[in-house]
Amino acid sequence: MQGGWEAARGRRLRSSAARAGTGMAKNRPPGPQGTALIYDKDMARVRLLWDDPECAIEVPERLTSTYARLCHRGLAQRCVQLPVREATEEDLELVHSPEYVAVVKGTQTMSREQLHTLAQQYDAVYFHPSTFPCARMAVGATLQLVDAVVTGAVGNGMALVRPPGHHSQRDAANGFCVFNNVAIAAEHAKRRHGLQRILIVDWDIHHGQGIQRAFENDPSVLYFSWHRYEHQSFWPRLRESDYDVVGQGPGRGFTVNVPWNKVGMRNADYVSVFLHVLLPLAIEFDPELVLVSAGYDSGIGDPEGEMKATPECFAHLTFLLLPLARGRLCAVLEGGYYLQSLAECVCLTLQTLLGDPVPALSGEPVPCLSALESIQNVRAAHAPHWASLRHENSGPVLTPSTWQGDAGPSLLGTPSTGTTDGLKPLLDKVLSCPPRSLCTGIGLAVPDSASGLNLPPALLQEKGVPLREEEEALWARLDSALPQDQALAALGKPLALLDEILAGQVRAGIAVSPTVSATTVAALRRTLSCQALSRLLCVTLGDLDVPEDLRDDGRMLLLNLGGKEQPEAAPSPACIRLAGRESWCPWVRALACLPLGMDWALPGCSRLQLGLGCCCCPNSELPSVEALAWALVGRPLPSTLGPFLSASPEQASAVTRLCRQLQQDWPMLQVSVT
Repeated sequence: MQGGWEAARGRRLRSSAARAGTGMAKNRPPGPQGTALIYDKDMARVRLLWDDPECAIEVPERLTSTYARLCHRGLAQRCVQLPVREATEEDLELVHSPEYVAVVKGTQTMSREQLHTLAQQYDAVYFHPSTFPCARMAVGATLQLVDAVVTGAVGNGMALVRPPGHHSQRDAANGFCVFNNVAIAAEHAKRRHGLQRILIVDWDIHHGQGIQRAFENDPSVLYFSWHRYEHQSFWPRLRESDYDVVGQGPGRGFTVNVPWNKVGMRNADYVSVFLHVLLPLAIEFDPELVLVSAGYDSGIGDPEGEMKATPECFAHLTFLLLPLARGRLCAVLEGGYYLQSLAECVCLTLQTLLGDPVPALSGEPVPCLSALESIQNVRAAHAPHWASLRHENSGPVLTPSTWQGDAGPSLLGTPSTGTTDGLKPLLDKVLSCPPRSLCTGIGLAVPDSASGLNLPPALLQEKGVPLREEEEALWARLDSALPQDQALAALGKPLALLDEILAGQVRAGIAVSPTVSATTVAALRRTLSCQALSRLLCVTLGDLDVPEDLRDDGRMLLLNLGGKEQPEAAPSPACIRLAGRESWCPWVRALACLPLGMDWALPGCSRLQLGLGCCCCPNSELPSVEALAWALVGRPLPSTLGPFLSASPEQASAVTRLCRQLQQDWPMLQVSVT
């Protein structure tokens, strides 16, 4: 049977050939960019007309108060405002039956009693005379966003819509959802724009069974959902929401369910699932578009989810998705019922789409046991379908849930605009933090030989700084053909850039040096002399001799890819190596394409430096400077990785062995409970 990875690889090769046939230039200048925001207050017209505790939490203020917060933070004003159109009935029938569309259309002329009677035919739904036009606007807004992103009018964007959509099915409203906004958008992208690979990421706390059913046989859509499940006792209480349900027929492997079997999941749990489940599959799938069913009832304080992921977690999740599909990401609002938390989570998501630095992630970086169980189960269920998981040698730790009772918790908890007393102090602290000032400048330190490069005009050219006495001694390590004054000037420019970053005057930069090794060592020493710095990540590609006194500094984590084999019997938790220059080339290329705006600590390395976002390249790699420079200013990442190549058994074994050796010191490396 053809696995998910084989089907995805075949489509990827065909689409690559098609692009080559059109004569697309590999180095075409970046197209129009920007982040779209779609909102219309008319979608707030729908409201509950009768007493229904289950539906009372879905209120118009979910939309209006969130948009007001975006305006207060100045985020809405920075976006490209796109008009909203109502979807046509033809649009709706991409996913829904004509008979169901006619039923919803008929609500416009119904009395309150008739609306109530109709709503009782469905699960957790209410209707209003404005439901049909508002639901059409929600779909239309989503389609407008997809059209703008796919055609390149904008780079990415967010649609603030209601009613939400991910529960609605072909013939039924369900769970506050009338028309399935994201499912219709995916089908629209395939039919109108010819896309062959679409990733849907559903981070709402409820399982989007409507999206799953729409595409469970379709290998062109990879659907990922995490959801509160509790062994089938939480709404919608479906057997099809468990981890071993992976799709049907040609769609096997393209449905990914991550069940949360406990409440209280935190930032580390959410990020771990992205790192160890979603991203390996997504990179292998190589989507052309990412659609996010952005439900924020999975955020802290929400009475539905009862989870503890803070708003900055959604910034990190968004950031991790942006390297996919050349940054073409459309986030569409789904759930979220604690208004303050909802608004902050949306703000952090949009802020990340705009290219602002990602705030530090709070909490201990340790996934809980229940999250690890879910990760292990999902990876085991999908190992037969994906090359990136093919090396899995552990089975599931739980048998699939078999609970079949009719009773269970309702869709919604007690309607509330607050939360439990025990959680309130934490909520007040998390949600009352003022917006941090953002440093968005990009620095550049290059020799005169780089003057002919096609670089962004916004880059700030560094002139150099006076060197310290110990730094001047490094000139002898530079190219002997260089006079001393030129060698010291070459060293001074990267250090000037470093000082700008450490002072918070720019957030990222690129340095080009005649000898990267000496420049990197000087940069590391200067960085570690900054007493305010608590953590430093140094990523090196190839051979670099970092002095022992630097490696032993407790503030630095050194990751070396493609260097020489080391004689140590066991890896050091602060100095991690994956040896073999040629064998790790695909991993090196993937790393080099990552956006460098993430606020870690400042970095250093022989070929690439990550952290506050400084990257150092040798003169011989000047062409790569262009791609990195445009990535730093927020342009889409180039599609340079090509078809997914599975790791060899030796590579997979090396990575697995290394992770197991290190996971006691680095818990985020854990992917199982054993």
